[in-house]
Amino acid sequence: MPPRKPKKQKNQLPEGMTRREAKLAARAAEREQFAKDPRPYGGLAMESDLIALQEFVPSAVAQVEVKGTPVNIVTVLPGAGAAMVRAEEEGGERFVALQVQSHSQNPGRDLAYALNWVLEAKPGETLGSTVADGSQPELDSLIDASSHLQITEHNDFGWWFAEGATVPPEIRQALGRANEAVLPSTQVKVDLPGSIWWVNPGGGKAHIRWVRPEESENQMLTALARIAARGELNLGEGTKFAGAFRTHGVVVPVWDLDPAVDAASYADALTTLNEKIEAEYASDAQLSADERKQLDNIKSRQVTI
Repeated sequence: MPPRKPKKQKNQLPEGMTRREAKLAARAAEREQFAKDPRPYGGLAMESDLIALQEFVPSAVAQVEVKGTPVNIVTVLPGAGAAMVRAEEEGGERFVALQVQSHSQNPGRDLAYALNWVLEAKPGETLGSTVADGSQPELDSLIDASSHLQITEHNDFGWWFAEGATVPPEIRQALGRANEAVLPSTQVKVDLPGSIWWVNPGGGKAHIRWVRPEESENQMLTALARIAARGELNLGEGTKFAGAFRTHGVVVPVWDLDPAVDAASYADALTTLNEKIEAEYASDAQLSADERKQLDNIKSRQVTI
């Protein structure tokens, strides 16, 4: 007779749970792990800056304190990796990237995972994937929720390597290709809500992208529609409202600009427009027919990323 197959051991159930309840709890936990965070950086003072660095700023570095350890949060690292620690002889600096090749749909959790990893990583180690696995702590337990980012912009990726470091020829070629892809970008330094960036992608038009921090996306679009109906949704002569995109729970209005005009010169116009946006955002008045038309137009052209 063939030997008997060993009996399958019953899975140990959590105390006080039936098998069905345990299955339902496991499925709920799995759904929670893979559910998309509607506002992944919500509650952080640096939310708008993190979104800008993740979505459209090409080359920039911002240092933060993670449990007392300096860490550089950057746009992108070589090979679109998630994190790295420089060799000890090159300074041992820690880097975590926001624009990565391997990620989940929960960037806030991914960032917490990478920040937590880089704290314990040894010099010379790299992290390829930033996908959170559930072991990471809450993001606001790693960084001060009230702190702001001080961003240093770069027009290339020379900061990938420590000063004086020897760069192999094949890496130097990849670095050259990456540098060629960098679009001229600069943060508009003005004391206003959100994160405001000027970028020149070529083709005869520059843009201002304004990551707004308001809680309600629909309320923000309505405010923009009211201002557009008055013909005031612009940043002065030669500018035009191009539309808005939604990302990570916020709205990012975009304007077309003359690339020959200096980015800093828009500070006053942005300040004036911000006053109008805040006033209309707080309004609960019914939309007029023209305002509804403008809102439909804005919504029809919006993009979600």
